Amino acid sequence: MKKNILILIIFLLWGTGGFFSQMPDISNVWLNHHKPYAGTIENKNDSEILKINIDISEQNQKNDQEYFISGTSEVQNTISNFEGSIKITKYKNGKKQNSVFGEYEIAEEPKGMHSGMFTGKFVYTFTWNPKTEKIEKQSIEFIGTWKNYEGNLVYKTNWKNGE
Repeated sequence: MKKNILILIIFLLWGTGGFFSQMPDISNVWLNHHKPYAGTIENKNDSEILKINIDISEQNQKNDQEYFISGTSEVQNTISNFEGSIKITKYKNGKKQNSVFGEYEIAEEPKGMHSGMFTGKFVYTFTWNPKTEKIEKQSIEFIGTWKNYEGNLVYKTNWKNGE
């Protein structure tokens, strides 16, 4: 993993924001150290706690900017299995902070009115410590919507890692 992170950092520091022929595999980033992402799912009048656990993350072998994920979502003790994808669309390297931007789409198992699709954008920010050769101050935030499969419920969502 240390090698993959170093390759990512070199790529981000050397890159100009465009895509190159080979993206390092950063599948482990989305696993969030096997801890749940926490956030909210809300409509105009109400807000509920949302937990997202990503259990599996694999880089797409045909498109190295995309990752296939699966796991569970939890709202009010209702747990749903899901599958989806995370797609990297842009990189921004800075003097102190680096950022990776993209989109996500997650489909829950269809189990009635309270199952649906999460869609939106994400930003992954971090700093690289050249002395320790490690990522520090890592933050991943997902902002978007959840829409049930019937199409009559649409909620805003926001979830992030706890670091």
